[in-house]
Amino acid sequence: MAVYTQISEKDFTEFLENYNFDEGATFSGIKGGTSNSNYLVKIKDDKYILTIFEERTNQDNLSYFFELMNHLNKNDIKCPQVLKDNNQNYVNSLKGKNAVITSFLNGHSIEHIDPEHCSSLGKVVAKMHNASSLLNITRKNELGFKKLPNVIDQVLKLSNKIDSDLIKIIEMEYSFLEKNMPDSLPNGIIHADLFPDNIFFEGKELSGIIDFYFSCNDFYAYEIAICVNAWCFEPSNNEFNPTKARLLLKNYNNIREFSIEEIEALPMLTRASALRYLLTRLIDYFSHDDNDLILKKDPAEYLIKLKFHQTVKRPSEYGL
Repeated sequence: MAVYTQISEKDFTEFLENYNFDEGATFSGIKGGTSNSNYLVKIKDDKYILTIFEERTNQDNLSYFFELMNHLNKNDIKCPQVLKDNNQNYVNSLKGKNAVITSFLNGHSIEHIDPEHCSSLGKVVAKMHNASSLLNITRKNELGFKKLPNVIDQVLKLSNKIDSDLIKIIEMEYSFLEKNMPDSLPNGIIHADLFPDNIFFEGKELSGIIDFYFSCNDFYAYEIAICVNAWCFEPSNNEFNPTKARLLLKNYNNIREFSIEEIEALPMLTRASALRYLLTRLIDYFSHDDNDLILKKDPAEYLIKLKFHQTVKRPSEYGL
C-alpha cells in the first residue's frame, strides 16, 4: 500500500457523502506498496480502507477485480470486500480518479518469514485457486510471459542507464525461455502479486490477502513460482531456503494436487517469474526520479534469484 494522491479533509468528507456512514470519520495515509494510494478510514469502532486507483492499475478491469474479491470472501478466503455506495455503485470519483471503500482486514504483513508462514501460505493459495475456479470471468495477464517482449522494449529504452552485460543476460534469458516455456498447463484466476506486503498474518496463520489489482488468468503453477521467489529466499543474502519452498509446495499440493506437467514446468516458471520482476523493477528504478512518490525496489535481488534458478536441473531441488 502507499499514498501517491494527497487528499484534503474537504475531499474526504465530500467523497464519504456517497456512503451511508455516520459522521466523525477520520483518515490517515498508509505507507508502502507500489500501485495505488491507500488510506485507513476510522468511523467510531469500525475501520475501512479507501483506495484511489493510480495509472499503474488497469481500470478497465475494475469489475473483474471486485467480482473476484467478493466471490473469494463468500468462499472463506479472507480479502477486502468492496462496498457499494448509496446508489449501489462500487466506484466513485476522488481528485478526478476512481476510488473505492473496502472492508478492513485484521492482521499485518510480516518482515521475518518463518517456514510456518510458508506452510500457511501454501494452504490458502491452494484454497484460493480452488475457489476462483468456480468463477467464470477472464482477464489476460498483462505482465505474463507472452507480454514480456513489450516490457523488455521499455527496459531497452533505458539502456543508457543499465549495464550492457545485464541487457545481454535479459535478452539471452528471454530467448531461452521462449523455446522452453510450456504452452499448456492447468490455468485459471490467480492473484499474480502474492508478495509478503500483500499477505496478512495473525501469528503463524494467514489472516488475509490484499491488493488484487494484478489478478488475471494464467497458469496456477505460475502463481506458485511467484511465491517461491517472493517467500523462499533469505532477505539478508537472497540465498534459497529449501525448507521454506518444500513446506510451501507440500501444503499447496495437499489441497490442490500438482499435475506432473506442473511439476516438470516449475524450473521454467520460476525463471520466467524472476525475469518479469527483474524487468519491472529496472523500469521503476531507472525511469523515476528519487523525488517521485514510488517505492523503488532493488532489481539486483531478482537478478540473483534468476541466476539461482538457472542452476536448477530438476524440480526436486525445490522440494517437490
